[in-house]
Amino acid sequence: MMARGTRTNLATLAGAVGDHSPVDRPAASTTPTNVPLSELAPNPRNPRDHLGDLTDLVSITGTQLQPALVVTRGAYLTLYPEDEPNIGLARWVVINGCRRLAAADNFGRPTLDIVVKDEVAKNRVTLLAAAVIENVGRRDFDVIEEAKAVELMVAECGTAERAALKLAKSKGWVSQRRALLQLAPELQTALRKGELAIRTARSLAQVPPQAQVEAWKAERDQGHQAPDPDQDTTPGERKPDRTPVTAAKVTRTFRRLEANPATLAHALLDYLDEDGVRALLDILTSPRP
Repeated sequence: MMARGTRTNLATLAGAVGDHSPVDRPAASTTPTNVPLSELAPNPRNPRDHLGDLTDLVSITGTQLQPALVVTRGAYLTLYPEDEPNIGLARWVVINGCRRLAAADNFGRPTLDIVVKDEVAKNRVTLLAAAVIENVGRRDFDVIEEAKAVELMVAECGTAERAALKLAKSKGWVSQRRALLQLAPELQTALRKGELAIRTARSLAQVPPQAQVEAWKAERDQGHQAPDPDQDTTPGERKPDRTPVTAAKVTRTFRRLEANPATLAHALLDYLDEDGVRALLDILTSPRP
């Protein structure tokens, strides 16, 4: 503000109007947090073969509990220019949340909540790791899909050691998952169906491919296949002789881990689907008896 009695420089005055005026200046553009489905494309490099049954996400028509992680069109095409035909005219590419995108489209939700993070697309390894990490350990992500995703990470990173570091897994875990891809197609199918235990599959992967099926049949006939704690199963498929999980057992586990509330919350969000999170919130907010 100029002092009274001073002369006004016309050049200074001219510089304070028009595009330089502090009055009526257009607001800075903001990143949207909710966009139409037509502006979103699923990740063409999604490590999942299939999105699976989407009925567990039907509640997305009313509430979306977690936003989808997306990168801008430009950031994605910088890494994969050859994928332009696959993303069409979309402004954003969904990296984490492709099932949420498909469920929204399937059940009639017109928009999706998003978080834009182009730093995820700083290089191919980081982008692939973000997609793989979201799915590893999920109940609906079968172990062969997981093994293929790990193989992609190793190819992109150059070594199994680098892939393990990026996935926050041990080198042994990476090697075990990759070994499953050495199984005969018949055994991979059996593994996906839960008919073949992961522990047994690891051993069979060391057998020459032409002898694997016969070795499995012999193993099965001898009744040496014990229930495998590594094999993911849905609640309806769990073996009846498995010791039931009780609240007391889970509490003891939490105490041993000395997990803080934030860690527990993130773990539960990773483990539960949207319906499960909704049920958990209902329980937590209900008056305790």
